[in-house]
Amino acid sequence: MQGNKKIIDLLNKQLTLELTSMDQYLAHAKMYEDWGINKLHEKLIHELEEEQDHAKRLAERILFLEGDADTASREPIKVGKDVKEMLENDLEAEMTVASSLRMIIGVCEQEQDYVTREILEKLLDDTEMDHIYWIEQHLGLIKRIGIQNYIQSQMDGSPA
Repeated sequence: MQGNKKIIDLLNKQLTLELTSMDQYLAHAKMYEDWGINKLHEKLIHELEEEQDHAKRLAERILFLEGDADTASREPIKVGKDVKEMLENDLEAEMTVASSLRMIIGVCEQEQDYVTREILEKLLDDTEMDHIYWIEQHLGLIKRIGIQNYIQSQMDGSPA
């Protein structure tokens, strides 16, 4: 099915953001693993897998619309130097993803591409209700209990 070029181009930009988030989560997950912060390592591996699923859904939709899925492009990632900065950078990346999704959803509405809109609404719900909510919750924990107590709470006692 020949799709709207404008929507295909926007989907490719979104695909780039999802793949970039995936790369950033991988970098942070491996750092957490190296530091022995196992709960954060496991959570970020989960987030990486969800970003991979988002990218897969976007690529499938682009291909269905007879576009070329750009799986090579990336934005620069922001690797943090410590736990708090890593969480803040991940929140910034997710906020960028959510903002882009909202904009593309609006374009889909204008262009009457309701199937793509529905796919993007599911991605937005996952981004806001899982990724962003979890990061905000954990940044709040850092404020309430302090960074050292937070890090200790994210260690499970077994070596990485």
